[in-house]
Amino acid sequence: MKTSPVTPADLAASVFAVPPLARYSDLTLNEEANRQLIAYLEAGGIRSLMYGGNANFYNLPVSEYAEVLEFLCDAVGPDTWLIPSFGPDYGKLIDQAKILRGSKVPTAMALPQTFPATPDGIEVGLRRAAVTMGKPLILYIKSDNYIHPEAAGRLVKDGFVCAVKYGTVHADPAQDDYLRRLLDHVDPKLVISGIGERPAIVHLREFGLGGFTSGSVCIAPRGSNAILGAIQRGDWAEAERLREAFLPLEDLRDSINPLRVLHDAVSLAGIAEMGPMLPLMSNLNAEQKARVQPVAQALKAWDASLATAQAAE
Repeated sequence: MKTSPVTPADLAASVFAVPPLARYSDLTLNEEANRQLIAYLEAGGIRSLMYGGNANFYNLPVSEYAEVLEFLCDAVGPDTWLIPSFGPDYGKLIDQAKILRGSKVPTAMALPQTFPATPDGIEVGLRRAAVTMGKPLILYIKSDNYIHPEAAGRLVKDGFVCAVKYGTVHADPAQDDYLRRLLDHVDPKLVISGIGERPAIVHLREFGLGGFTSGSVCIAPRGSNAILGAIQRGDWAEAERLREAFLPLEDLRDSINPLRVLHDAVSLAGIAEMGPMLPLMSNLNAEQKARVQPVAQALKAWDASLATAQAAE
């Protein structure tokens, strides 16, 4: 597992997979299934795993945090970067930061707290969390009113933040005044696009962001990494072509629920059995699963065809 300090090169080295977390029917951790998904991602070339919203870390009990963290550190490969999340409320940030302080991970992502919170309070809380953790954190921005761009810049400059995940949804990702203001204060190479394949090309081409996160990469790791490679070569047409394969599943994630669709899509594609979602989330119903299954299976089959083509070269 990667334990060295975070650099811009790390942000560009791989798509950041944001996987779900598998559990048994009694909600205990299903280590075998989680290892299967991790192995599938690593076999597809993914070397950055970020456990956050899709893994439902928002609802992870503090009493379970050390156990889950220790398991994930053991489950990933020797050259894989594991990024756990912590928070979102201040109490969990501090309690989990104390656990993270003694771990091997070089950073963790602070989940965004929307209520009750203020931008000034967020800045103070994140500073305290980083000090408690003893290492810089990844700032996760999911709304324009979460934190002032100037404050984000101060957190980076003062060494409390090593990277920013930007996940605010806009109808047109190219028209984003907040992101432009943010990049006046934070180096674009330290910012990663955090909304999957749909806006990634615009975010990296128009704003110069350092990389992107993906949930659907859990179904098609080779395809998602191929998009990143095409972007880095400046082959925008190829990146657009590859992205088309992801849009049917992304459309379902947007229309139903991004977390719930991905969680069950991994199972329905036959990659690993994810089991029930940890409350306060819930799995898809039968009608929704019937819509997701053929799309997930088609995306997985397409990704397998890329592996076959690569092997034949």
